[in-house]
Amino acid sequence: MPLPPPTQSPSTLCCFLLALLFSSTFLHLAGAHRSSSTLSSTVLSEWRPARASYYAATDPRDTVGGACGYGDLGRSGYGLATVGLSSALFEKGLACGGCYEVRCVEELRYCIPGTSIVLTATNFCAPNYGLPSDAGGLCNPPNSHFVMPIAAFEKIAIWKAGVLPIQYRRVSDWETGGRIKCIRDGGVRFTIQGRRFFVAVLISNVAGAGDVTAVKVKGTATGWLQMGRNWGQNWHIGADLRGQPLSFELTTSDGVTLTSFNVAPHGWSFGQTYVGKQFPF
Repeated sequence: MPLPPPTQSPSTLCCFLLALLFSSTFLHLAGAHRSSSTLSSTVLSEWRPARASYYAATDPRDTVGGACGYGDLGRSGYGLATVGLSSALFEKGLACGGCYEVRCVEELRYCIPGTSIVLTATNFCAPNYGLPSDAGGLCNPPNSHFVMPIAAFEKIAIWKAGVLPIQYRRVSDWETGGRIKCIRDGGVRFTIQGRRFFVAVLISNVAGAGDVTAVKVKGTATGWLQMGRNWGQNWHIGADLRGQPLSFELTTSDGVTLTSFNVAPHGWSFGQTYVGKQFPF
């Protein structure tokens, strides 16, 4: 079932920074297929040091945009629990969609004890090479830095902290032991753009690890075709797939694979968003 087309183009969205909104409760879509993970839960759940600051979103444009191309973060399924990552973490867009659990540490005056928050990487915190990394250049290499919306920041610390030490770890859908999981409301969303022999797909609202690392597409007249990463979570292929129902196979960074058949119907059109299955949680 198609959703209304997005109101922003990827080129426009790239120009906005720090699109920050908070996700709420989530539903489960059954029937997803998963394979065994190639990573251990120990690696994914290892706490690592970083620093965090917050961004007060006062401009209406700040609810859309971001360097990952998700557009309106509410429509894309991410809400307010989003984060901009420094160069050391963003990995030129490979981190887009990745889920991170963040907690405040050390600053006893400001930390809210026993709290953490799950954030999705939707943006890039650009370095400021006019300032040294230890004196103002918060997102300069090699710093691991998270820029959070103030609504998310205040879930783990008092706003007066400004810049504070944190710990973070990646979140996977198959973790056990009662850890927080990255879940989504509804299925994975596929926004199809392009023209004739060029098909581009923005993939959003991904549960589990969140960051898609490989995509295949299949029409009724083709086998499975590997798509290439364009930027962020925008994937493309040079093929004429018009007039065919489209199926997608997604693999996330923890090795879990999801196959959604006939996501886009026979009469799909460019500019529309279609909803498939969801990674299990």
